[in-house]
Amino acid sequence: MGQRGPKPLPSNVHMLRGNASKKALGSLVDEFRPEVEIPGFPSWIWPEAKKEWKRISVELERYGLVSKLDRAALVLYCQAWAKMVWAEQMLTRAMQAAERARKEAEAAGQEYTGGDGLMVKTAGGNFTYSHHWVVGKHAAAEVKRYLDLFGLSPSSRTRVTTSDNRQGSLFEEGSQDEWNAL
Repeated sequence: MGQRGPKPLPSNVHMLRGNASKKALGSLVDEFRPEVEIPGFPSWIWPEAKKEWKRISVELERYGLVSKLDRAALVLYCQAWAKMVWAEQMLTRAMQAAERARKEAEAAGQEYTGGDGLMVKTAGGNFTYSHHWVVGKHAAAEVKRYLDLFGLSPSSRTRVTTSDNRQGSLFEEGSQDEWNAL
């Protein structure tokens, strides 16, 4: 079950609107803001997840939305993304194969009774959703959950706060050879 009531406001927004709730000012100023930093890269994630990690982590760092503490959430998001991409690719292949089979049956003067790739025929002759579609559906829901968590969907973007706690760069501007070698 989710949290009750409205989502808490960031302290800076709370102060701009006035302290109508009469919260102690110390609790507003001492808000936890972890250092902005891309977490350590896990070597074991799927290749598609690796691509998404490299793409999204740079954006999250740029906007101050990621810290070392977010590694697990970022891994889960990237793995869900990879599963969704895999399921969509498999579903596309299954749909293309079903279309080829339909055309072959039609050319042979037979009626095609198989599924369309999205729906598959069971051994009992009934139709059910393809397991690729089911995996893709669940992965897409997981991706959306993590997009909301990181403030990357249009509706969640209004509720996210960034951290100004940034570490200075030790390398020259544009020196990302080590990062790009991952």
